[in-house]
Formats: sequence, structure tokens, C-alpha cells
Amino acid sequence: MKTKLCDLLRPVVLGAMLLSTTAHAAVQQLDRVVAIVDNDVVMQSQLDQRVKEVQQTIAKRGGSGGVPPASVLEQQVLERLIVENLQLQIGERSGIRITDEELNGAIATIAQRNNMSTEQFRAALARDGLSYDDAREQVKREMIISRVRQRRVAERIQVSEQEVKNFLASDLGKMQLSEELHLANIQIQVPESASAAAIQAAASKAEDIYRQLKQGADFNKLAIASSSSENALEGGDMGWRKPAQLPAPFDRMLSSMPVGDVTQPVRTPVGFIILKVLDKRGGATQTVDEVHVRHILLKPSEIRSPAQTEELARKLYERIENGEDFATLAKNFSEDPGSALNGGDLNWVNPQSLVPEFRETMASTPVESVSRPFQTQFGWHVLQVLGRRATDNTEQARDQQAMTVLRNRKYDEELQTWMRQIRDEAYVEIKLPGADQAAQ
Repeated sequence: MKTKLCDLLRPVVLGAMLLSTTAHAAVQQLDRVVAIVDNDVVMQSQLDQRVKEVQQTIAKRGGSGGVPPASVLEQQVLERLIVENLQLQIGERSGIRITDEELNGAIATIAQRNNMSTEQFRAALARDGLSYDDAREQVKREMIISRVRQRRVAERIQVSEQEVKNFLASDLGKMQLSEELHLANIQIQVPESASAAAIQAAASKAEDIYRQLKQGADFNKLAIASSSSENALEGGDMGWRKPAQLPAPFDRMLSSMPVGDVTQPVRTPVGFIILKVLDKRGGATQTVDEVHVRHILLKPSEIRSPAQTEELARKLYERIENGEDFATLAKNFSEDPGSALNGGDLNWVNPQSLVPEFRETMASTPVESVSRPFQTQFGWHVLQVLGRRATDNTEQARDQQAMTVLRNRKYDEELQTWMRQIRDEAYVEIKLPGADQAAQ
């Protein structure tokens, strides 16, 4: 469990510490500034703690190179701390705040992922030498950075319908979005120089096994008893494969077969093979519950504090409850550029495509009812559920999958460009001994 915790929580920055060696001795400063970053600083204690974390991570991975000394890691780690600091400053200027409720929810989620209660999580942190309060602060910082990136990077990424169509038509798209098959095999081997009689005997054996399987015989047992495949002792289990990864004619044959069915024996260069479809995932027909919903989104900004944003959301909710038109208020107040002009209408949406807070609020709101104001990473919302339905969402699901793949690809590229940009535009003065002095 210690490894999981360290992977989830970076050790937290220690504040400056002062230590007096004797009652009459002068105070000795143990911490110092190693970088000035716009309106903030990075302290030696922060750098030391992060370097220590990186060394621990490298040590756990092992390898012949060993753990690099701190002097080798310091400059690279300091650069990462500088960029993180810049993002936190952007979050501060943008009015991004993390409420105690949000932070508690994030901590609870981390605990659940480690199969622990919050109290067990606190105890595990203590065993790992981590302060719970420091851990909370680090999670808070990570949440702020995530929201900064969402506002500055993710929201400006656009993927066109043509890009989606091109991706779906490409070999790469077909491979990534096709269904996966969990397969098992029984192989009856035929030696390369086998006689016609030997080949016929192998064919007859394969046909006999196939008949037994169609009559209900256990595939796992027959594989163990009769298969010459290297995975015979595992019941012939081949794991998950995409049809495109299989040789013809299996690529076409297996896609149309139901789970549990077996192929007739097929001649291959090494003999005869029978495949069974144990399970399928992805790519298949998908029926989903959709919700027709509209919302009003309000975002904190430099001219409107988080508290003022929340208060405005509550006032709009009261106006809707008192009979004012939801669509009109959405057009006048909503800051969601994709839906405001349509009266806040998001059309029919798959709940799984939404952030948890929005999804949960939507699920608990009856049709034709309006939710109370609630907060997500995007800001404050008021939503109205207009309808619910179950629909075949196969084509839309594939489009959404393609959209997600393309957005993630663009996001990774855009994020690196944006971080380089904010670093280049910032004033940074390095005060780390031995490092090149830089002021920008």
C-alpha cells in the first residue's frame, strides 16, 4: 500500500524552519530561496523534498543505473517546481478556489481507490511518514493546477467532425476503436513433413473435438487434455485480442460470433485450430440511458469572486423557481459558450460523459424539475432535466471515442506548448548554487 500512496500523493512542501543551537546562540536559517518565480518563490526545502521523492521513485523501479545523486536531479526538479508554481499563481489570479467539501471528496476518493476509509487512509499516511494536513494541501494544489489547465488548455481544443470521420476511416482508428475478443484455442498440431494420412488423422481428431464442444463438452478440459498449444494448461486462454490482430479468416469470422460460440476447425500452417469466444468488450451495440438537460454555468473571474458567483447562481435559481424562463436566463447569464445561445440546452447527453458532480445532480433531479445550485470544476451550475430515454448509442459512442482519442492527443501537445509559453513569459531568477543564473 505504501507504493500506491506515494504514487498518488507527492510529498508536501515543508515550510521554512529555524533552529536555535543553544539558548543564547543566534538563530540559524536552514531554508533559503532557490528561485524567484514572478510574485512567488521556490524554497530549498521544497526542492529537497521533491528530489527525495524522485529518488525514492527511481529506487522502487530498480535498474542497473542506480539512483542518481541529488546534484544530478536538482536542476530538472527545480524546473518542474517553477512551472507548477506559475500554474498555481495563475489559479490564484483567476479566482480558482477549492472548497473544503470538494477537498474532502477528493481525499475520500483517493482512500476508496486504495480500499480504505478516510481514517484508515490517515493512518496509512502516518505509517509512510506523511502528514495528513500536508497531504490535503498537496491534493488541493493538484486540483487547482488541474482546473487551471482545464480553463487555459482543454477548453480551447477543438476537434472537427471531419477529423473524427477521417480517424474512424483510418487503419489506426479502426484498430483503436474496434471491439476486443477474449479468446481460447485448441490446437491439433501437424508436423511440417506429415503424411497425408497423418494430416487426415489430425483433421478427424479436430472434428471430433468440435462435435464434443457443440454437444456441451467443457472447452477448458478438452484444451488441457488434447491441445498442443503452449497455453493448453491454462485451458487454451489467449487473453484479449482485436480482430485486426488475428490472421484471416478469423478476423471476420469471430466478429460475427456470439460469446460462448466456437469456430469449426480451421487449417493453419501448424495444424488445425478451434477458437472459442469467451467474452467481448467495446465496439458492440450499446444501449444507453440518455438525459435531455439544460444548464446555466457561472464562472468565478477577476471581477467576480467565488462567493459572488455562488450568490448569483442562487439568485438565478430563485428567479426560475418564481416562474422566470430558464432559457432566457441562460441566454443572458450562462458562461458556457457551447449552450448559452441555445438557452443552455445540452441536448440529449450520456451521463457517463459528464463530470461526477453534474452527473449525480442530474440523476437526482426529476424530469421538468430544476436543481439547486451546485459546483463542479467548471464553476457553479443550475440545471433542468427535460427528459430521459434509452437509445442505441453505438454510432454516437464510436464518434465520442474517436473524439476523446483526438482531444487527448491534441491536449497533450497543447499542454506542452502552453507550459513552455508561460515559462518563457515569466520572470524567473535561479538562485541554486552551481546552476546557471537566469532572469526572464
